[in-house]
This record gives sequence, structure tokens and C-alpha cells, in this order.
Amino acid sequence: MPNPKGRHSKSRKNMRRAHDALKLPQYFLDKDTGEALKPHRINPTTGMYKGRQIIDVKESE
Repeated sequence: MPNPKGRHSKSRKNMRRAHDALKLPQYFLDKDTGEALKPHRINPTTGMYKGRQIIDVKESE
């Protein structure tokens, strides 16, 4: 198995780890309800996607 020939510097180590940071989850605010939703997904409360009715949601009483 290959072994590293030399020690990597602190700078090189930190450059490699620069991509390991946790990213904030992406979301958008719905225009009608104002709730935060993940992009490219059907709204589970209204059944809408891109202004079109995709699924029929039963009204809870």
C-alpha cells in the first residue's frame, strides 16, 4: 500500500479541511402560507408545486 512520503504542512491540511464545514440547510418562504419549505418539493399542507395543484390534501376538521 502506498505511504505518504512527507508531512503535510498546516496550511495544506487546513485547505483540505476547508470543505468539511457544515452548511446551513436551504429553504424558502412560501408566498401563500409564509412557512419555510425545502426547495423543489410539494408543499404538504396545500399540495401545491410551482403554482399548480399536484395532490389533493384532505381538510382536517
